Amino acid sequence: MAREPITDLPDYATLMADLAALRAEVSRLASETYAKASESKDAMADGMGQAMHDARAYAGRKSHEADANLHQAVTANPYLALGIAAGIGLLLGALTRR
Repeated sequence: MAREPITDLPDYATLMADLAALRAEVSRLASETYAKASESKDAMADGMGQAMHDARAYAGRKSHEADANLHQAVTANPYLALGIAAGIGLLLGALTRR
């Protein structure tokens, strides 16, 4: 049983040229992927920075509102506020003695 030679295989130079083209294509795709990832990273960082700024502004507004509400409640009921503060002080004092 003799084997017949395979004659339709590409020669070495063609194979090396195809590999070089494939290597160049993979390199181009990697560069494009890196560029897109870098753009996405920058956009995400900008979005997170804006979100943090918005959260800080929201927390500031809410703390000022809470401060104003507390001031109004203490001004309207000073003796009740004094009693609550004294009760909390006594409770904390009792808990720290143990």
